[in-house]
Amino acid sequence: MSRPVAFITGASRGIGAVTALEFARHGYDLVLTARTLKEGEQHEYGSWESTTTALPGSLESTAAAAREFGSEVLLLRSDILDTASVLAAADQALTHFGKVDVLFNNACYQGPGNMQRVLEVELDQVEKIYRGNVLTPLALVQKLLPGMLERNSGAVINMVSGSALSDPPAPADEGGWGFAYPSSKAALIRMMPSLRVEHKASDIRFFSVEPGFVLTEVMKANGFDDKIAARFNPTPPQAIADIVYWLASDGAALEQHHRAVIFAPQLHKKLFGEAK
Repeated sequence: MSRPVAFITGASRGIGAVTALEFARHGYDLVLTARTLKEGEQHEYGSWESTTTALPGSLESTAAAAREFGSEVLLLRSDILDTASVLAAADQALTHFGKVDVLFNNACYQGPGNMQRVLEVELDQVEKIYRGNVLTPLALVQKLLPGMLERNSGAVINMVSGSALSDPPAPADEGGWGFAYPSSKAALIRMMPSLRVEHKASDIRFFSVEPGFVLTEVMKANGFDDKIAARFNPTPPQAIADIVYWLASDGAALEQHHRAVIFAPQLHKKLFGEAK
């Protein structure tokens, strides 16, 4: 019997990398995509303005750790702003493994436009946000879901954001958030209810996961430090990984299948206790 395969975007660091290791720990082979293949590569980041820098983490580092659990790992450099590159990665995954059992749309756009006010955000920035956060995840679902439906088995899990569900407490530059990024995540949230009703006779799992506040390397590059993060009671990436794997694999997770959004910190506390 072949091993299950998980396809994870944004797997070079943070939630994506930790989730990849969680699936590897449980016997999955992996397809990992991101922009950063090797340590030390520089890319553009910055929600306020674009800066080029190298952040800790890479696909190669994630793969090395996953292989310690016996996983076969396919590394594919791709960029969610280049949908064709992500679809090419999906094609390579299907050619190599013959299937994908779990799709985790984790990567999101992390450039300028995310935190600008409505009158200041540029239309080309909004187009990039929607390309990375809505159109590319949709394209991956369209590519990989048909195989799951043929086998009547699998899971599609999208990473969303609490900012899509709540009014900002202040403008983005005064401690709140902007319009473009939350609206893109709100659009992504609407995908799962549609998939559930369109494929209600199948056994495929469709979940949107809200991670709470997670202090990532990108956020640190944008000026967040441990002292600032402590005000928000940050969620450890491992807690998100625990929930994503549980949703994809545990029979009890089907009791959550009607929920529009899974709030990972709260569910983790209920299932596993306080995250460390």
